[in-house]
Amino acid sequence: MKKEYDFRGGRRGPVIPQTGKTRITIYIDNDVLDAFRDRSDAEGRGYQTMVNEALREYLGRARAPLDARTLRRILREELKRAS
Repeated sequence: MKKEYDFRGGRRGPVIPQTGKTRITIYIDNDVLDAFRDRSDAEGRGYQTMVNEALREYLGRARAPLDARTLRRILREELKRAS
């Protein structure tokens, strides 16, 4: 490890830029955000990804058609909520 590092040419921001994505600031009701975070914890996925998927679905621009894996996941979620 060096004693000193030269950061004169350094820039702030992500090391690897995201293509096709834009960072924004948005205000969401606490209960809505909590619900997404709870679901993401249960599924082991990121809540921001789930919010993006929900927005795509609302806009009618979901990427993939309903396949067996997704259908099973939805059924498990609904059965868990119903019990």
